Amino acid sequence: MIHGMCAGPWCWGNYQNYFESEGYKCVKSTLRFHDIDPNYTPDPGLGIISISDYVNDLVEEISQLKDKPIIMGHSMGGLLTQKLTEKGLAKAAILLTPATPAGIFNFKYSQVKTFWSIQNTPGFWRKPIKFTFNEFKYGVLNLMPPNKQKEIYDKLVFDSGKALAEIAYWFFDSNKTTKVVESKVNCPVLVIGTAKDRITPSSLSQKVAKKYKTVSTYKEFENNAHWVLGEESWEKIVDYVNHWLKQELQK
Repeated sequence: MIHGMCAGPWCWGNYQNYFESEGYKCVKSTLRFHDIDPNYTPDPGLGIISISDYVNDLVEEISQLKDKPIIMGHSMGGLLTQKLTEKGLAKAAILLTPATPAGIFNFKYSQVKTFWSIQNTPGFWRKPIKFTFNEFKYGVLNLMPPNKQKEIYDKLVFDSGKALAEIAYWFFDSNKTTKVVESKVNCPVLVIGTAKDRITPSSLSQKVAKKYKTVSTYKEFENNAHWVLGEESWEKIVDYVNHWLKQELQK
């Protein structure tokens, strides 16, 4: 289970409890520099951490497992899952409202609004970054009750400006760090999109699914937004994921 930008393994509580009750062993990853108190000053080195650094750390973590895992990622974690799947490391992949790889243009008004203060910070691509509360509430937690919005936001830590730039401005990245070669993705892939998502709109999730069309299944939930890990009716989503997994792993 791979968390998204500024989040941590804590966000997987509901899904972990569900899947462990189904007999799965759950491993929740913590991205580099994310295992700190939210009130601490971030490590200056965080700002220049690349998506490739996150991927390399996860490759090392997976290498310690006895079996090839099912990999599940949310938001930026969904992009990291795509990169790991490209490397042949997944038995199956679940992409929950995923960030998009290079080649998919991802400039929607709601995305620009969500990242507004970050993108207006000079040199953000080499600095630690973090959403404001109002931005995160608008783009990520728009269907969560106010008390939960504050509770979740207070757990956020800083993330890498470089990683964000590699995702959002992939066309300026000569290394094409977020590129995924779809022909190398050979395991079953489930892409979950939501109609009320503002930071990764469903139109982009549909394009991700289309990219892996030979192995992918796309499912959209009309009454959910980005925080599919805890919104009301999150159980419907995880039930669908579980049903899909059972079908795919029995083939």
